Amino acid sequence: MTTSRPSRLGPGPPLRAVRGLLLACHPGPTVAVTVLVTALAVASGRDAAGCALVAAAVLAGQLSIGWCNDAVDAARDAAAGRTGKPVASGAVGVRTVWAAALAALALCVPLSLASGPAAGAVHLTGVAAAWAYDLGLKATALSWLPYAVGFGSLPGFVTLGLPGHPWPAWWAVTAAALLGCGAHLANVLPDIPADLAGGVRGWPQRLGTARVRLLIPLAPAGRDDPARLRPPRGRRAREAGPPWRRRGPSPPRDRHWAGARRASPSPRRSPSPRSTSSCSSPAAP
Repeated sequence: MTTSRPSRLGPGPPLRAVRGLLLACHPGPTVAVTVLVTALAVASGRDAAGCALVAAAVLAGQLSIGWCNDAVDAARDAAAGRTGKPVASGAVGVRTVWAAALAALALCVPLSLASGPAAGAVHLTGVAAAWAYDLGLKATALSWLPYAVGFGSLPGFVTLGLPGHPWPAWWAVTAAALLGCGAHLANVLPDIPADLAGGVRGWPQRLGTARVRLLIPLAPAGRDDPARLRPPRGRRAREAGPPWRRRGPSPPRDRHWAGARRASPSPRRSPSPRSTSSCSSPAAP
């Protein structure tokens, strides 16, 4: 007579913890932001190594932000009965999530600075703003500010890592900041009733569900003033290069050459009485 061991229906503790960490990092927004910024780096002309550095830095920063958020909100999520949260449901411990958040943050620093001091400082400023949101700013009327700073810093992180370290166009920074405010509203909208019950009174909670629903489609597109956020078109767009990259005036060589062409009169050729041909040799410079 043989006996069979009962099969394990769920994953073991290590695998369960890894799965909990992956879910606690907010994988949807993390992947979306990383892919978006990497695509901007590719379109801006950065080489393969530069694009890889941008992707790694943004991914590390987003992982740290997501894990910090779930670690801070663990008690509140458990009290609200949010079983979909890995920390609140017990899939992964709070200490494990804190350790992962700090490790990702420590990794984000050198990865950001690898694109240059200015680019790294801009990106780390955005990551610090997101951490400030997680650590308490989310419950204030300024909860929109970290999203605006965080998203608004992304175009600068890409362009400042290019040769010459150009600043991004102002409208690109403004559009990215508005996109961040819209993401904040969309992210908080489903949790507004539970947040109000838990004492969280950020900007969306103060606005209320109805007003937030009206503002979500407006903020990302910047429809409050579309003419100001519209990139240059036609000849201006061709001269400006990538739309999020600001370029300076034309090189002085071109201006001097154009001025010399305007200032120098065209040579006059007197017709020769002996010449009957309509062809003439080009004038010497």
